[in-house]
Amino acid sequence: MANEEHVKRLEQGVAEWNAWRAEQADRYGLPNDVDLTEAVLRRADLRGANLYMADLTGADLAGANLQDAYLSYAPGVDLTGANLREANLTDINLTDAVLIGTELHSAELLGADLTRANLQRANLQRAYLSTAILRAADLEGANLRHADLTDADLHGANLTNAKLMETIFGNVDLSSVTGLEACDHRGPSVVDYRTLQKSGRLPLSFLRGVGLPDKLIDYLPSIFDQAIQYYSCFISYSSRDQDFADRIHADLQNKGVRCWFAPHDMPIGGKIRDEIDAAIRLRDKVLLILSKHSIKSDWVEDEVTKAFAEERRRGQTVLFPVRLDEVVMDTGEAWAVKLRDQRNIGDFRRWKDHDRYRRGFERVLRDLKQLPESEK
Repeated sequence: MANEEHVKRLEQGVAEWNAWRAEQADRYGLPNDVDLTEAVLRRADLRGANLYMADLTGADLAGANLQDAYLSYAPGVDLTGANLREANLTDINLTDAVLIGTELHSAELLGADLTRANLQRANLQRAYLSTAILRAADLEGANLRHADLTDADLHGANLTNAKLMETIFGNVDLSSVTGLEACDHRGPSVVDYRTLQKSGRLPLSFLRGVGLPDKLIDYLPSIFDQAIQYYSCFISYSSRDQDFADRIHADLQNKGVRCWFAPHDMPIGGKIRDEIDAAIRLRDKVLLILSKHSIKSDWVEDEVTKAFAEERRRGQTVLFPVRLDEVVMDTGEAWAVKLRDQRNIGDFRRWKDHDRYRRGFERVLRDLKQLPESEK
């Protein structure tokens, strides 16, 4: 049960409460423990209250106004935030509140207003957030495992590194949520058809993370009467350029370009030459990664030869080269000279520079998604 003295002080008003908390700080500047467990504070006006490190386990704060309240750890001390485990926070106003590291396990947040609230690293495991307003809320690193977000308003919310597992995204619009591609999926989650319909194209990494199989992801547009935009490419590269190949492969997949990528897609026991030949024939484009390593590779030369053959067969451009260094511009290899003379080669020499990489990637993405003249 709550400490009666603490409850009475809080009932005297926020100004008196905040002054008392400042006065009773110990010599290290840390406040003494505040025990408000199971306190009944329904519809209380606690705007701007300093409740950092307070124990509000099981408290009843339904309809209370905690706008601009501070429920995180003590300022300047990186400890756990306030404890609101199993608290009743139905219809509470937490607009602009600071809840960094706050314990909200199993809290009832039905209809709560958390607009612009800072919930970084907060523990919302098993929290009930149905119809909650989380517009522009910062949930970076928050624990949302088993949380129920049915009918929640997540417009502009940040879910970067949020921990998800059995999280319920029922009837929510995720189209403006940031950080979906960087969620930390600890297991599958629930995303219903209404969420998919409202949200439009979502990052591939998010859809895979919640457990949707690739075949369903490919056909989502047709299920919702949207035009299917399906693009595919074969990535030709030297294994010594694996880091770059991994990066561009992941980014293309996230942008809806299905890639045949040998380390991931080569069937066990498959006849390698036959598998590569079939992969090139069945893909729209071939992305060729040129470097001092690939120029020397007989495998890459063979793949380029097959791509040129596909161009003659289809009557359209299939091969799209990019380079990681200067070697292709200086080499005397016949196939590389032909390529250099006939094609504009994308420049990724400074691919480790984020901005340079993004500019190069956007050009490659545009070219890979460009329809041939016969289909325009």
